[in-house]
Amino acid sequence: MNIDAILSGAETPALPEGHFISGAYTGLGAEVLESFDAGRGQPFGRFANGSAEDVDRAVLDARRAFRDSWRHTAPADRGRILMRAAMLIRARAEELALVECLDCGKPISEARGDVGGAARAFEYYAGACDKLQGDTFPLPRGYLGYSHYEPVGVTAHVIPWNFPISTAARGIAPALAAGCAVVAKPAEQTPFSALMLAGILYEAGLPAGVCNVVTGLGRDTGAALVAHPQVDQITFTGSVGTGQTVMRAAADNVTRLVLELGGKSPVVVLDDCDQDQAIDGVLGAIYEHAGQVCSAGSRLVIERGIHDQFVERLSRRAAQLSIGHGLRDPKLGPVNSPEQLEKIGGFVDRARARGAEVLTGGAATVDPETGAGWFYEPTIIADRPRDDELVQEEIFGPVLTVQIAEDAEHALSLADDSSFGLVAGLYTSDITEGLRLARDLDVGQVFINEYFAGGIEVPFGGNRMSGFGREKGLEGMKSYTKLKSVVAKID
Repeated sequence: MNIDAILSGAETPALPEGHFISGAYTGLGAEVLESFDAGRGQPFGRFANGSAEDVDRAVLDARRAFRDSWRHTAPADRGRILMRAAMLIRARAEELALVECLDCGKPISEARGDVGGAARAFEYYAGACDKLQGDTFPLPRGYLGYSHYEPVGVTAHVIPWNFPISTAARGIAPALAAGCAVVAKPAEQTPFSALMLAGILYEAGLPAGVCNVVTGLGRDTGAALVAHPQVDQITFTGSVGTGQTVMRAAADNVTRLVLELGGKSPVVVLDDCDQDQAIDGVLGAIYEHAGQVCSAGSRLVIERGIHDQFVERLSRRAAQLSIGHGLRDPKLGPVNSPEQLEKIGGFVDRARARGAEVLTGGAATVDPETGAGWFYEPTIIADRPRDDELVQEEIFGPVLTVQIAEDAEHALSLADDSSFGLVAGLYTSDITEGLRLARDLDVGQVFINEYFAGGIEVPFGGNRMSGFGREKGLEGMKSYTKLKSVVAKID
């Protein structure tokens, strides 16, 4: 597929049409929505707007598939199917990355990384299918006690728009590995990679109905899914407000939940750090996918001793980042929608009105080659107090806020002074100090001397307003199981 032809509008990628239910795409149906290419600010594909009836059909089909086939499939056989799926994802990697780039806007190199991560998730959980073991209990003579894990049943996955294929994979792969059936609802801004993934799984040998995907608006399709009485577990990634709505809906049916609700993550830079390493890390932490990352390092907490030279160098580097359509692989791609662009600009404009100093950036812009698209300049704002909304609120854009610390203890205090607790980064040459701070930070994951370190093997999730539950790693697989204990009198 020719990238120049796509950008000129002469060529469009082949996209799935309709929901994916019981092993087949359903066709678009009567009500159709458009998906937009953020780099050009124009639609590039259409998808079905699902109804409560579509959701009901998908959930009941998943229930049938779970009951009649998948929960009885041997773990090793489940693993073989997931491994074939991983191979098919890798075989179609460029096609998937191109669609992901158009659908959510990120640079094509980042999209390729996400597709590779999705394949790796299926490889990892393929190997875990037959390794989730229970325990025996030290009971008195005459009794035998043991436990084992069972699949929880039908799982609902509400997938965000910022990492569509990788977030889908990190939830769907462990759910299938545990023996659950899946109904996924991708964000209305980015529906296609989840639909393509469902087709790949079916091609890999997954029985019809074990993984269904229903597309549509969150307020309609998503709401019907999370409130469905036949759903046994919900995995949701998104905003705090929507997460709270999902919790209320789940409460009516006492449905289990894993919630990942974003963050306001600090990157703590101490005086003794390797400054070149730290500058590279801070830039990646905030400007990957134009800051539209739940775990983005959106606060720079830096010791006063190196503040001036570090921030000057950082600002100069940020101002030099290339901007453009994701298919041209710039350093900074577009934001996802006009609404998100307006939200980001509102935060910066209000900060200016409060007297904040904008060190670089601070304005909406366009693709310099076409004059189109939804872009915001890479932005850094000078030292702000603890209670400033730039410090406390999630912006979800390429905006970094600086906070100055007097020493490591003060840095810890600033880093933890947020209602969120997803991740934190640390840059220091003193590993003992780094491990001490990692121990004391109230977050779900800490990166030391490399932001976004780790992979599918490392459990991920937040504390406080960032949600609860863990994805990835073996802990992520346990989220889709229920533990049964058995005690027998044998003597």
